[in-house]
Amino acid sequence: MAAIDDITNLVLKKLDENIDGLRWADLYSAIKMEYPNMKNGTVVGGLRNFYNKNTNSVYKPDKGLYRLTKYQNNGFQINAQTPSIKEEDFYESFAAWLVNDQEECTKAKELGGSVLGSKWGTPDVIGVSKSLPTDIIEKEIEITSAEIKLSQNELITAFGQSCSYKLFSHKVYLVIPQQSNAEEISRLDSLCFLFGIGLVLFDNLNPNMPNYQLKNRAQRGEPDNYYLNKNIDKAKNFFNDLLS
Repeated sequence: MAAIDDITNLVLKKLDENIDGLRWADLYSAIKMEYPNMKNGTVVGGLRNFYNKNTNSVYKPDKGLYRLTKYQNNGFQINAQTPSIKEEDFYESFAAWLVNDQEECTKAKELGGSVLGSKWGTPDVIGVSKSLPTDIIEKEIEITSAEIKLSQNELITAFGQSCSYKLFSHKVYLVIPQQSNAEEISRLDSLCFLFGIGLVLFDNLNPNMPNYQLKNRAQRGEPDNYYLNKNIDKAKNFFNDLLS
């Protein structure tokens, strides 16, 4: 069928233009944009047929991700980041995003450094969610911690740091560059879902407009009271301000 041939040629062209590969949804959108009158079922069936008949030239490095086999041994493209941009440039805007866009916190502030004793134990941003004076039913105070990672080469390290924050936080967010390769984002998305960690993508080249995108919402858990109280004691002024 001409439609199937059209899909095959277009998908091969798009994958050749994106050596890191493209996700199924991206390929679907590209086909619909090129052939707006093509039926949805034809597009879905065409993509399935394309993969089944081109397994020698196309492979899936991860679920839902398609990549040409000729690029299999190539390193993923990494967008260069501007040396003058620092992680600290995103702390304030992400704190504001937690409070105003997602309404996860009633107040959030940047922390960073090693205020809580070690880099692995100190989130970049901490927020609290507490009852407001207008609330009829009061709720328990929730602590939300966030790890923001500017470098695409330290994503696994950032995930490990995020896991450590669950010792003293009810919710944890991992914030990584949207420029990271699709395979790594997909794996982190699955890991974060398993551990109840929220995943957020952002433009690490634009501190003025980071464009935070929620990919996976953080799940509430119960922190270890020992570590929670220990950290509050280490940064009394910081937490007093958050809770005021």
